[in-house]
Amino acid sequence: MQVLFRADASTQIGTGHVMRCLALAQACLAEGGQAHFLMGCEGATLTQRLTSEGVGVSYGSVPWASEADAQNTIALAKDLQADWVVVDGYHFGAEYQKWLKDVGTKLLVLDDYGHATHYWADIVLNQNITAEEEIYASRESYTKLLLGTRYALLREEFWPWRSWKRQISPIASKVLVTLGGSDPNNITLAVIQALQEAKIAGLEAVVVAGASNPHCSELAQAVKGWEKSITLKQNVTNMPELMAWADLAITAGGSTCWETAFMGLPSMVITLVENQTAIVKTLSSLDVVVSISSHEAFEINSFAHCLEKYLKQQELRSSLSKKFSNLVDGYGSERLAMVIQESLIRLRPVNEEDCLLLWHWANDPVTRASSFSSELISWHQHIQWFNAKIKSENCTIYIALNNRDQPIGLIRYEVDAKNEAVVSINIASQYRGMGYASSIIEKSSSKMLKNSKLHQLNAYVKQDNLASIKAFLKAGFKQTDKPFSETSNSKLSAIHLIKQNHYF
Repeated sequence: MQVLFRADASTQIGTGHVMRCLALAQACLAEGGQAHFLMGCEGATLTQRLTSEGVGVSYGSVPWASEADAQNTIALAKDLQADWVVVDGYHFGAEYQKWLKDVGTKLLVLDDYGHATHYWADIVLNQNITAEEEIYASRESYTKLLLGTRYALLREEFWPWRSWKRQISPIASKVLVTLGGSDPNNITLAVIQALQEAKIAGLEAVVVAGASNPHCSELAQAVKGWEKSITLKQNVTNMPELMAWADLAITAGGSTCWETAFMGLPSMVITLVENQTAIVKTLSSLDVVVSISSHEAFEINSFAHCLEKYLKQQELRSSLSKKFSNLVDGYGSERLAMVIQESLIRLRPVNEEDCLLLWHWANDPVTRASSFSSELISWHQHIQWFNAKIKSENCTIYIALNNRDQPIGLIRYEVDAKNEAVVSINIASQYRGMGYASSIIEKSSSKMLKNSKLHQLNAYVKQDNLASIKAFLKAGFKQTDKPFSETSNSKLSAIHLIKQNHYF
């Protein structure tokens, strides 16, 4: 699948629109798709970031959101044979959407507050906690709405942190400051001054300046002499590590909120632009963040005292962290990719909370009958097996979920000494016969072969298990001439199916 993204970045609007498009682009790339960005202005740092991700980049030279802009987008989509065009930016209104739809473009609009007078897009995604259907009352009958933080778009660097758990320090001293990609009003400087004024024992602060921040030299001057306690970083690519390191964050009320929520990072949030007001107000009313005044009313002394207070309150920070993290699970990008790819399933790695579910699946009568050992598995045996598998570097287990986030089965890959892997799959009883198995096998096997140096995948299936054999064949496996015999515990013959690695 080829996806074309139309988004812009500048000192005034920041880089948020481009960066959340990147999150979706990464999810598409992970599924074997392609992504290309068309932007209205050139920025070396942002371009380098995009191209380093394997994303194509083009630039337009016409006024943003003009009819000429739309025609450029249409022409590039045609050249790329794009399956979808994704548009992100408040300047892309109803007229721009209609220009694209009039030529049959499959259109996804990423939105925040219902800025357009009408929505012509096939899909509108609003990842914010304030998203409601009423905002999009003026839309086409075919327009599908994807609303809320379950669709929060997090970039690939956050994905490995999905199972990470935060520990709350009794007394906090590590502060992360990140106020967006541009910060045109230079509130970052005021926050630095507040940090310098606050009486915080052992203060360690990291201040992140975004790619479009025009005040970097001024910020660098401000932290001179404070290098032991305040560090300035620019254009970081390790934001999850910084968020894991920090005890508390000072952020704006934009997309960064969903990143800090995912990381369970207690946050003090400053409203930098008008469209953040409702989001910050809602988060504050839910007691998941500490709301600071808007940037116009920001007062250094008051903020310094506030900061001192919250860093000392472990119970409050613990409560904020727990409730905040419940808002975002980190799978929003995959959910959206699943929708535009019209995929039946998505995959996630197994985690410790899946232990009981896998035990029930393993002891299902049909599962036991299809296995080479039909004996029931005790809970004690299962725990030992499960703990060994999730710790093993040679075992990969994926849980498959449908479009309602319901777990429907698992697939396991065991790597052997020949640099091959044995595949086994189990579909939950209520989801059998629905066509899920071949999708799970195809998606997971492609992922395993593309992201590893495995030479071959092997599946061993009982001869009478025709449904499983059919699923493997449909997923691209080939049946070998010689049957396989289980000689260790039984003499049952099995069909041997293989899938070889053509990625290298």
